[in-house]
Amino acid sequence: MAEIITHLAFYAGWPNAWAAFRVAKDVYSDDENLANPMFGLGEENKAFEKYFTGKSYLKHLAKGVYNATFEPKCRNNWHTHKAKSGGGQILLCVNGEGWYQEENQKAISLTPGEVVTIKPNVKHWHGAKKDSWFSHVAIEVDGKKCENLWLEKVSDEEYDKL
Repeated sequence: MAEIITHLAFYAGWPNAWAAFRVAKDVYSDDENLANPMFGLGEENKAFEKYFTGKSYLKHLAKGVYNATFEPKCRNNWHTHKAKSGGGQILLCVNGEGWYQEENQKAISLTPGEVVTIKPNVKHWHGAKKDSWFSHVAIEVDGKKCENLWLEKVSDEEYDKL
């Protein structure tokens, strides 16, 4: 968490970062509750539930910045972040353990402090591991004509191999 806050300090300013460090210290005690992530669980993600297997929760943090939380086994469908120019997404992993996979690549294990930069127009999915809640902060990268293109589900067979 310290790495994430330090990186974000360059964008949000050091006074905000120090305030976040104090909050993180309280939240990340020895009795960490992965179902109650740093930024709060948020609301059940009803608007996009058809693009997820399992329950997810979403909390809006700022323009183009969201905290997404996945219950164990939850993952989103394969998708791309389409853009004419620029675009893409950055994931800052903050709680639990999860997976990220690009098409025709091996899945990558994700833990707090990991950062994933997703280029525009790359087919991928992400979500929680079978036995862990997982949260990441999702940052939409500015671009022209950006939109998500939701595709097929990640099959249980595919997911269970991980």
